[in-house]
Amino acid sequence: MRRAMAIVEREMRRFRRSKTLILVSMVFPLAQLVVLGYAFGGTVRGLRLGVVDQDRGVPAVKLQELTGAVAGGPRTYEPVSYGDAGQAVADLRAGRLDGVLSIPPDFSRRVLSATDPHVALVQDNTDGFVSSTLSSTLSGVVGAYNAPAPSTQRTSGRVALDVVEVYPYVPYIQYLLPGSIVMSIFMMVMIGGGIIFIDDKARGLHEGYLVTPITRFELIAGFTLSGAIKAVLAGVVLMTVGSLIAGVPNALEPLRLLRLFLVIAVVALALVSMMFLLMVRVNDPLLPRATFGLLNTLLYFPSGAVYPQQGFPGWMQAIARVDPFTYAVHAFKCLLLKNTGFGAIGFDLAFLLLFSVVAIGAATLLFRRTL
Repeated sequence: MRRAMAIVEREMRRFRRSKTLILVSMVFPLAQLVVLGYAFGGTVRGLRLGVVDQDRGVPAVKLQELTGAVAGGPRTYEPVSYGDAGQAVADLRAGRLDGVLSIPPDFSRRVLSATDPHVALVQDNTDGFVSSTLSSTLSGVVGAYNAPAPSTQRTSGRVALDVVEVYPYVPYIQYLLPGSIVMSIFMMVMIGGGIIFIDDKARGLHEGYLVTPITRFELIAGFTLSGAIKAVLAGVVLMTVGSLIAGVPNALEPLRLLRLFLVIAVVALALVSMMFLLMVRVNDPLLPRATFGLLNTLLYFPSGAVYPQQGFPGWMQAIARVDPFTYAVHAFKCLLLKNTGFGAIGFDLAFLLLFSVVAIGAATLLFRRTL
């Protein structure tokens, strides 16, 4: 029993000397509680709704005033006026809008003559939370517009909302697929890159590099490239198998696979660069294992992989703006759920490439070419 207690004493002394590990062990449960508590169930606000008024009559103006009242009150969406319905739908497909409210040219005439007036909501249904929020909000607007008095006419004078979905039905498993791909890349980066790198340093295996004339940048570039290759393999496997399991339409289309492969490569490079920047001065092999769950929570959930960012509080939206997961998830959603081209993900790729350059440069400057 005394020998067992000696082992316990040794491990407790070792734990006490790792103050960073103690801090992470205490902070992680609190961070997880706060982040997960706000990442689910928030009220979706700040959506962008394109309004196309092709009628411009008095009833149409009244409907626009009610639409604007929602923007001034609950702030569920921000209306943006369009003169061309085609341009509004094009911006919707490109991700610049979350929905388009179209008022047809004969709206006022039908309202005044009580002959079934209709307005249409064209929405991006790849995000079920956003589309359901827009549908329910505008249904309430239309309900407030209609007169409460009952009518005995065959044709109704009440305004009806026709919901037009741009894309086929997206089940939740497809909605989660982009985030799962990014998570698989991150796990390979963390386990196959960061943890192995720290373990090699702890075992002294990296000392052989230090007696050669190799530069710091070459060391970082070699580690980054090898980690990115392993992460790309993991991402490609999950992307292919996951697309087939989730039932993504035309999952094996060559041009789409080529786009996805390029995005996977860029995402892997960005995450590997970030991991080496975080671990370049770390020597404790327990630290990367302790921080894995913390990084997972702080990067994955604010990215919009499981819930739209419009439902987050301001401080979580600030995290999302600098989170590489955010741009990776958005790029995969565009390619997998919408089957768009590079035009819709150009900013995502630019951010991830710039993030990689900055991270590699900073890791090179911080790397110590000493024992």
